[in-house]
Amino acid sequence: MYAVVETGGKQYKVAVGDTLKVEKLPVEAGESISLDRVLMVADGENVEVGKPVLEGRAVAATVLAQGRGEKIRVFKMKRRKGYRRTQGHRQSYTELEITSIN
Repeated sequence: MYAVVETGGKQYKVAVGDTLKVEKLPVEAGESISLDRVLMVADGENVEVGKPVLEGRAVAATVLAQGRGEKIRVFKMKRRKGYRRTQGHRQSYTELEITSIN
């Protein structure tokens, strides 16, 4: 059994026991969270697709950690003009473990 959920403007295919990193959510580590924007649920041959979401369906998850990703470097340059800019960015994330699909 798996589901497709939307959070943080992105879609994730999840199953029970999966861990995934999503955009930062305002939840402390160790707490439970319910992802209610379920777009699709598949259980063997039985597939339910929402238009756009399934009403009454939710995916329960536990927050494992809050963190920040690896630093990426953004470098801009214009040739022959002496223009160079370097900038770094670290994206914040929330790590979730899927506990059930209701």
